[in-house]
Formats: sequence, C-alpha cells, structure tokens
Amino acid sequence: MEEFDSRFKVFYELMPCKIREILLVSSLYDACIMEEDGRLSEKIVTEYRGLNLSRPPRLTWVSTAEEALDMLEKRSFDMVVTMLRLVDMDAFTLGEEIKRKCPNIPVVLLTHSPLPSQFDPVRSKSRGVDRMYVWTGNADILLALIKSEEDRLNVAHDTDKAGVRIILMVEDSPLYTSAILPILYKEVVTQVQDVMEEVLNHEHRLLTMRARPKILVTQSYEEAMEIYEEYKEYILGVISDASFPRDGAVCDDSGYLVLSHIQGEQADIPLMMASTESSNRSVADELGIYFVDKNSPSLSGDFHHYFVNQLGFGDFVFRDSDGGELCRAPNFRALEKKLVDIPDEYFYNHWKKNDFSRWFFARSETLLANRLRPATDEDFMGNIADMKAFILKNIQERRRNRQKGVVVQFDADEFDPETEFLKIGSGSLGGKARGLVFASTLLRHHPELHDSFGGVEISLPQTLVISTEGFDAFVRENDLKWVAKADLPDEEVIELFQDATFPGWIDEELRAFLKEINHPLAVRSSALFEDAQFMAYAGLYHTCMISNDDAELEVRLNQLISAVKLVYASTYFQGPKSFARRVGHRTEEEKMAVIIQEVSGRRWGDYYYPAVSGVAQSYNYYPFGKMEADEGIAAIAMGLGRTVVEGEQALRFSPRRPHILPQFSRVEEILKNAQQSLYALKVGAKARRSVMTLNSEIEKLNIRDLDDAGPASFLSGTYVREENTIRYGHQCRGPKVLTFDRILKYNMFPLPELLSKVLEVGSQGMGCSVEIEFAVELPLKPGEQGRFVLLQIRPMTDRDELADVVITDEEKAAGVSVSSHALGNVKGQPVTHILYVKPDTFDLKNTREIAREIGRMNAEMARRGEKYLLLGPGRWGSADRWLGIPVTWEEISEVCGIIESSHADLKADPSQGSHFFHNITALGINYVSILAERGDFFDMEWLLEQPVAVDGEFTALASFEVPCVMKVDGRHAVSVLLPPA
Repeated sequence: MEEFDSRFKVFYELMPCKIREILLVSSLYDACIMEEDGRLSEKIVTEYRGLNLSRPPRLTWVSTAEEALDMLEKRSFDMVVTMLRLVDMDAFTLGEEIKRKCPNIPVVLLTHSPLPSQFDPVRSKSRGVDRMYVWTGNADILLALIKSEEDRLNVAHDTDKAGVRIILMVEDSPLYTSAILPILYKEVVTQVQDVMEEVLNHEHRLLTMRARPKILVTQSYEEAMEIYEEYKEYILGVISDASFPRDGAVCDDSGYLVLSHIQGEQADIPLMMASTESSNRSVADELGIYFVDKNSPSLSGDFHHYFVNQLGFGDFVFRDSDGGELCRAPNFRALEKKLVDIPDEYFYNHWKKNDFSRWFFARSETLLANRLRPATDEDFMGNIADMKAFILKNIQERRRNRQKGVVVQFDADEFDPETEFLKIGSGSLGGKARGLVFASTLLRHHPELHDSFGGVEISLPQTLVISTEGFDAFVRENDLKWVAKADLPDEEVIELFQDATFPGWIDEELRAFLKEINHPLAVRSSALFEDAQFMAYAGLYHTCMISNDDAELEVRLNQLISAVKLVYASTYFQGPKSFARRVGHRTEEEKMAVIIQEVSGRRWGDYYYPAVSGVAQSYNYYPFGKMEADEGIAAIAMGLGRTVVEGEQALRFSPRRPHILPQFSRVEEILKNAQQSLYALKVGAKARRSVMTLNSEIEKLNIRDLDDAGPASFLSGTYVREENTIRYGHQCRGPKVLTFDRILKYNMFPLPELLSKVLEVGSQGMGCSVEIEFAVELPLKPGEQGRFVLLQIRPMTDRDELADVVITDEEKAAGVSVSSHALGNVKGQPVTHILYVKPDTFDLKNTREIAREIGRMNAEMARRGEKYLLLGPGRWGSADRWLGIPVTWEEISEVCGIIESSHADLKADPSQGSHFFHNITALGINYVSILAERGDFFDMEWLLEQPVAVDGEFTALASFEVPCVMKVDGRHAVSVLLPPA
C-alpha cells in the first residue's frame, strides 16, 4: 500500500535537470536555413504541447563566437548548440573557450553535411565538443539532442529514485546517430502518448512522461561497458553498431563483444545489432538477436518492429510457441482479462522471458515491473497457476491503487468498472464532488487508517461526475436559463426539465457506464457552492436513488437520465433561491454538476439499504456530562442516511465516549427514543420504471415489520417486560429495540474509534472542524470483512475566530430567555419581531400546518425586508413531524435567530447533524435550545403580553417599537434575550 501511495512523490522528483535555455551559435545563413527549413521554434513548441509539457526550451541566437562568450557572461544557459563554421572562430575552439568559462555546460556541434573522416568524434570531447550531429533539415534532431542531453543529466537520479529504464545505444557515427536518435525518441514518445490516451488525468500524463525510458548514446566500447556496468539492472534494451572504437581504434568485433557480454549476463534483455554491412547479419544470427541494416530504405519501420516486438512497446501480444499471435491486450484491464484464459504453456513462454515486466517498464509502470521482474520459477516451485495468480494480484492492486485519489476522464472504450472516480465533461466538479476528491486524497495520504483497522475496508463509493459542462449544455440547448429568474413552484420546474431534451453526448457516455454497472445508484447534486465553508447549501438540492436492476439497458438509462434531470431542476427550486438571496448569490450564476454514486448497502428482499448510516462532526456544539466539545458528535441510524440528515430520530453519541447515551439513560427513555422506522430503496418488482419524481424510489419501513435476516437482528436488543430490562441479542422473547449495542458496547464493528480517527485526519487536512457522512456494511457472516464508506466531507463553521462576548449575571437575571445551549456569536443583536408558535393551540398533529403558516408569514417579512426571531417547541427543520415543526429553508429564510423551546409532549435532541442545522450554522444564524432540566428558560408569559402585529391560527408575530437585544457567547454556548430597555 505504502509503495503504491508514494508513486506520486517519487515521480514528481524525476527529471530535475531540464534544458530551459539554449544558446544557438551560427552564421545568419545557417540560422535562416535551420529556421525556415525546419521551423525550429514552432516545432519545439508544438512537440512540447503534444506531450502536455509546459515551458519548452527557449532558443537565443548569436552570430559569432565573440557574442556567444559575451552572452555566457551575462546569462545562464543549459546548453550551447554551435554550427561547425563560424565567422570568427571554429566550433572546437569555441567549445574549449566555453568549457573554460562553464565546465559543466554541454556543447553540441551541428553540421550540414557528414564530417570529414579526420574528425574523430571520440577525441572531440577533449576539444570542447560533447556531441556531434548532422543537420539534414529535419528539426526532429534538435528535439532529440535536447532529450538526449536531459536523459544524460538525469539518469543517475531517476534510476535511483524510481528505477526508470534505459535503452543503451552504441553508435560512433554522427551521421547515423543523427538519423537513428530521432527515430528512437519518436518511438518512445509515441508509446508515452498511447499510454496517455488511457483514462488518466493531467497529473498522470505529466508523471508518465517523466518516467519514460531514457536513451543513452555511447560512442566507444569502453563507454558502452561503463554505462552498462553502472546501470545494468535498469537496462530495457541495447542497440549497437557492429564496429566502433575500442582501445582508441575502430574494431570490427566491438559490437559483438558488447552484445555477447550483455547476453551472457542477462539473457532476457532484447538486443539489436545495427550495421551498414549486411554481412553482419550472420553475427546477429549467431547471437540470436534482431538485426537492422542502416542502409535500409525502411529504417524507421525496422526500428518500430524492434520496439513493438522486442521491447514491449504497443499492445501486449500473446504468442504461441512458433511466434504466431494468439491475442493482444492494449491496457491493464485487457491484460488482466486475457491472462485468465491464456493456456499455461503460452503464458509460461512469456513468463520465462520476462515479457510482462518488460511491457510494464515500457509503459513507465516501474513500480509494478520491479515487483514482477525478480520473480523466478523457484519462488512458485514451478506452479504455473501460482505464477498467474501472482501477476494478476499485482496488476489488480496496481490498477486499483493508481486510480485512488484521481479523477479519471470517462472513456467509453477504455472504461474500467473498478475505477473509483470518473468524470464526464470538462467543466467543474462542483462543491460536493470536490469534497469527495478531497476525501479520496485524505484516505490515500493516511495509510495508517487502513493499518489500524485491518478488518475493515475503508473506501469511497464508486463515483461518476457529470461536470457543469453537462448542465450548461442541457440549459442552453433547451433554452431554460430564464427559469433562474422566474418565480415558479418546484413542481413546474420539474415538469419543464423532465420534458426537455437530454444532450446526446452525455447519453452515450451514461449508456456505456450502465453496460458495466448494475448496482443501485444515488444521483446527487454537486452545485458550485454546495458544501463550501460558510455557504454550505447543504441538503437544499435534490438527491434521487434508483435500483438500476432492470433487465433492459434502455429502461435503466431512461431512469438514470430522468434522475439527472430532476437534480438539474432542483438548481432552480425555491429553497436554493431563498438561500442564495440570503448569502448574496445570483441563482442564474449557479451551475450544477451531478454525482452518480454507488449506493452502499445490501439487498434485503425487495429493499436495499446499509446496516448503518450517519453523520459525524469533529466539534460538538452541545456536549453533555463528561463529553468535551472537541471530541465530536455522531448520529447513526439503520437504513439510508435520510433519517439522520433530515433530523429524524437517530442515536447520538460521542465517538470518544460511546457509552454516554443521554437519550438511553433509562429503559423508558430507550423505548421512547429508539429508532422506530428506516428509509430503504425499493428494488426488484417494487422499483419504478417510469419518470422520476421526488423521493419516488424511497420507502419508509417500520423496523418491527422487518424479518430476522437483516441487520436489525444484529443491532437490536429485546425488551423483557417482566424485568423491565433490555437484554442483548435475540435469544429472549419480546419486542425488539434498536440499541446498536453490538457496535457501541461490544465492538462488533469499531465504528466509534474509526469515526474519531477519520474526523481527526479530516480536520487536519481541511484546517477546520469537519462534518462527514458515512455508511457501514457489517460483517454479518464469519470471515466477512466489514466496510466503512465515506460518503462526504465538508467544513463546519470555524468557532475559533469568534469574538469575545461577555454575558453578566445581571443580564441573565434581567433576561426573558436564558440558555446554556446556544450556537452563534453576537454582542447585541436587535430583535424587532418575534414569530412564535402559540402554546395554547399547539398540537403535534398540526406541525405540518404550522410550518406552512410560518412560510406565509416569512414571505410577508421578506416582502417588507425585515428579520425576525423564531420561537417554537421541538426540533426545527426535522422531517419527522412528531419531533418538531418540519419547516423547509425557504419557509424561514428571513430569520435572524431560532429558539427551540421545551414542551411536555415533545422531547427531542437539538437538530445537530442535520442538513438544516448545517446551513443555519454556516450562515451564522443564532440557534438556541431551551432545556428546562438544565435550568434554561423562556418567559412565555412575558411574550404573550406583548402587542401582536399578525395573529394566525397557529402562530403570532409580536412586534416592538423598541427592540429586544439578543446576546450569544459562542465560546461558552450561553445566550440571553433582553427585553426592550
């Protein structure tokens, strides 16, 4: 794990020495010929852009040796390229002068024609020239010599850091070096570009280029053997001339001696002999190696054949014992599939020649190749099945781990169904998806999480994001931009979007995706500002879930597109519009990306849901007893997470102190507060096959109706009436009560410890308090591995920057409301209006009607441009009408503060952990809970005596000529409401 995770760090350090500045010394004539004939500058820029490389080398031209030496005094250069004949000095003398000034700068000589025979390229180094090349009008030679010099400068560093491979070339003729070197680099670069076409992101492309095989050019026997001995473990292939200098004189058998020595030591290295004399073919045949005639008119094709069939470039080709092609694999995934079915005999032929490791080395997969290459028959006692399993295991591990933390551009032809994070389109991922990318990066950078909880798989669900480019195309092609400014009810917006035409290019990508994916999918919003710090937009947009289990692909595709349209439509719902006005955003500027995500869980009959889902925060705004605020708080429920995020009945606990459960302090409290129902996704026959509507695929189930096969049997206790106790397990007869004891007390799954660690590293990585959403799949059978799925991470409001607010004892004594459980921070907020629920007419069965009446009052306050303090019993914003008043954000958008008062019929924990609560805290709206048992109070008699400006059926609006004053000390969670002075 650690080796794979370190690959980015290693590859970022490769190629530290770059050729950035080149000094070109030539006559004006030579410069014009080179520029016009080869278009040097344009060629360099084009080549670098094609490789996704930035900052191509810059050429600075001077016409005389005197100007060159003067320029070297003024500026720093990485290379000097000089023509043979200069006006005031020959190239060798200039080279010697340059070496005196700058001993380490490489000096390269270019000529327009082959050098006379008296020029000895080996001895030329002592005369100030490092390399000589022949200019034939092809600008590729300049690119090749730049790359060659960079390879020479970086080879020691890059082989040591990442095991980068080397192609050794032995050639003493500048003419043939100039002809062959561009061909070699073209093959290497083509291979890299082919690999880049696989579904990798920009970061991978840069790193792949840096890890490409290097080409080292040597000109003598001694130099070739020195390079080989120093880098023998990194040699990918060797290309050698037949005759070149040895002991200072050209010898006809130098090539044979070099190649036979290497073959004797490493028989699996592909060797090539390249010669102008066709008679040397017999020498190559004697060695059993590839031969190329340098006079061949198809020289480029001959080298291509060597790269593809010998060095492992291109597809991996499985061959029979006679060399005939059986099949081929262009990428990781294809090779993995072919390995399963390839006959053992042919597999072994490739194994013993190290063809697999060579193929990975050629593709810059040095980490994987280095694992495979040392393996021998003895390691597996000759068992071919074990050899196959070894290679498959390493390929799968590498393929999966190289995709972690990476957003891969979706490609229908190259789609790997096990890719963790995919993207369609070139636009933004949106706020929620960015949070998922951060979560993936977080898990990759903290391998200790996986090590500490070895029995638990910690991961993200597979995710495909349709970027904001898709939303832009959908709105533009259907002319729907006007909806952003129109005051339409949500139902009309849905109808408009469902009737609109879906972009064909996204349609085709989703079809290819669904061909490989058949598990249930969540289709979630990811607007630009969603889950951003201080302006969260949490839970305001829509999420759909689909079963994705129909036998017909087109049915599943239509259902998915319908769900995407519904998420698009929610961009212009009333709730987000109200929130946007509150934070000063323009709805017409909002853009929506869509997340298509694997639903965590299992199928139970006609329903699908996780054993546990929940929300956890690294900061607990309402600590109880021995709890500390910075120990965090979690809320969990069985089934889909909607129970928790919508503020319904869930179990709350501190991950550091899971045994402290205030709502489970007595048996009566457990029976009253335990979760009674769960949300589940309908699958199979119950699933819809038509256009998506709001929450159409989700069903609320009574836990008492579930059979004993599901997770409820593991998470429940049994109430024994005769003893008035709740016993662990299902051995006793009696009603089952969802207590989560196996998780919180008996460590069936290490959820509290895991949450503490994830919150800790999340807060460190984000630099502030964080909130996460998660799901848990329990190990329900012996030997099963549990799974913790991180669904989302977002920042919380940072309380560390709160200004000091002092609330005196005198103010508490004078206050009409005092709370020790307050959220917010304000030194003195004027309150001119209080909108309250009438205590004398309050009835739990009317909470929905109360919410709608508050919404009408809120609309009037918005029209008048006035704010108000909201007061009422229970949990505000809960979707459960029996826990509080189920207002939505647009129904209370003008509040300046909220007070949850106590009521005899309504006992509920504060809204902490819900999307509603997160948006309140992100906006800095003061939020106060009145817990009478803790000494908190609100003087309702005082409020009922105040003048009523608007009197409704269930609510009233009290208005003051002289405002009340609200003070909240966020550091100590204390608040007071002072009456008008």
